[in-house]
Amino acid sequence: MIVGAAILTMAALLPFAAESAPGKWEQVKTERSDTRTVAKDSDTEIKAARGVVVVNSTKSVQVKIYTILGRLVSRDTLPAGTSQISIQPHGVYIIKIGDLTCKAAL
Repeated sequence: MIVGAAILTMAALLPFAAESAPGKWEQVKTERSDTRTVAKDSDTEIKAARGVVVVNSTKSVQVKIYTILGRLVSRDTLPAGTSQISIQPHGVYIIKIGDLTCKAAL
């Protein structure tokens, strides 16, 4: 009986884990047309759209993305240029790049 309950509990958690796992950062040559700027400084621009975060930077940067509850979703160093990551839509995320920090609703 305990084994059956454990299997049911794990099965219930699997879809949640798969949905909340972010994709990998990828370099893009052309951005999606539906992105909107959420933060910008002299070297870096952060844009967001439904299910995606886009970072434009003139230099290599370390990016950290957290859920609104503080759980680290992604941490990576991006090369100069335009990169994007797919993230679970319908959430609010905190994005930190150096001294630039912003909140993005996807």
